[in-house]
Amino acid sequence: MDVYHQLREAIVDGTLPASAPLTELALAAQYNVSRTPVREALRRLEQDGLVERGARGMQVRGRSPEEILEIYEVRITLEAAAARAAAERRTDLDLLKLEQVHAAMLAASTDDPERLATTNRKFHEAIWAMSHNATLIDLLGRLHAHLIRYRETIGAALPGWQNHSPGGGDWSECADPRRGREVMLSSGRTASGQMLLLLNVVLHPDPGCT
Repeated sequence: MDVYHQLREAIVDGTLPASAPLTELALAAQYNVSRTPVREALRRLEQDGLVERGARGMQVRGRSPEEILEIYEVRITLEAAAARAAAERRTDLDLLKLEQVHAAMLAASTDDPERLATTNRKFHEAIWAMSHNATLIDLLGRLHAHLIRYRETIGAALPGWQNHSPGGGDWSECADPRRGREVMLSSGRTASGQMLLLLNVVLHPDPGCT
């Protein structure tokens, strides 16, 4: 794993918290590389919005509650597009993978926050992949990298999706590309609401397929 991905992972998982200093010399020694790959990694992370230039040099960027809300609003719109594209382009293999993710979601214990967060992430990534749109997948991944740092905003409403199961068991018969954006944008911003509505957009063609 190169310096960029190692630093990105450390920021996303909280090893490097907001405002943590990022000096080229110290990072080069830590990763046993020259300062050039460190400088390039910091440049890319700044473009990602994960680091910023502070009064004393580069540091991990924090996010205000207002900024987090803005990121959620953008993700809702992009996930609506992903769900609509998934309904149009999904394959049988895509549906099998989504069914497996859904089963893992149902099996996850509400007493295990880390597993809940993992199944939540895999669910969203499965929907993105089903869109078969590389640009959407890249943008959503970048947004998620910001949100995963604030896990309390992701997991607060997760238990709600455990009460949901697509009806009939035969997911391959259900898909409606027309319902994506309208349904998602009216969903609110709870994690469980987003997941249920994403499933509905991809899997259910009309009120009779529930």
